[in-house]
Amino acid sequence: MGDSVRAWHPGVPYVREVLHATFERHSYPSHTHADWTVLLIDQGAVTYDLDHTEHQAVPASITLLPPHVPHDGRSAVGGEAFRKRVLYLSEDWLPAEAADMAASRPRLLDPAMVTAVKGIHAALSSPADAMAAECGVLSLQSSVQSHLRPGFTHTHDAPLARRLRELLDDRLLDSFTIAEAANILGAHPGHLVRAFSKAYGIAPYRYVTGRRVDRARRLLLDGVPASEAAVESGFHDQSHLTRHFRRVLGTTPGTFAP
Repeated sequence: MGDSVRAWHPGVPYVREVLHATFERHSYPSHTHADWTVLLIDQGAVTYDLDHTEHQAVPASITLLPPHVPHDGRSAVGGEAFRKRVLYLSEDWLPAEAADMAASRPRLLDPAMVTAVKGIHAALSSPADAMAAECGVLSLQSSVQSHLRPGFTHTHDAPLARRLRELLDDRLLDSFTIAEAANILGAHPGHLVRAFSKAYGIAPYRYVTGRRVDRARRLLLDGVPASEAAVESGFHDQSHLTRHFRRVLGTTPGTFAP
């Protein structure tokens, strides 16, 4: 298999770095990060020491490592390769008191959280899906806080959700982040996503994508070429439109309006 490493900074709020790597023999010495580390193991298993306690990171779970707490890492089975995907999220992604809780409970076994992290990585593979990645990171933030603090609940704010919807409608064709919306509306980004999802039963980025697909289908029916309809609907390019068009409508732009 051989070792491989790919790392990049996607320019998504809270996401400081993304790392995809495969290692056959590498062992990490004890070290720290200034960021939250969200570790997903796709193959193999990793044994690591965190806060003087040994843990294992395995598939079908998420490992959450807090900032500034030393940890190491090595294959749980000597000589067996492990493949991992990592999100490095800024220190303010979670409140400071969460660090001690995460140090004692670093493994998250919730299948929904595993699915969420995989979705974030999928969205991060394309700059055109930056809002999807941002919403995923904010939703994960809420889930992790609930894990670390059982009984933690969030308020429902329908007026705020309506204001966000109006803002998204006004900025439908723009490259726009939830962080920018939060600044305009005077609310925390995570609270915005929760309020919107609660009010409308859909995440903000899916709402935006659906509105853009709707606009594109009308342009296509008016005879606008798919490449132009993509740009005029707020998509990055034609392939970006095609991917979401197929997901929403079950067909491609070319088949929909040949």
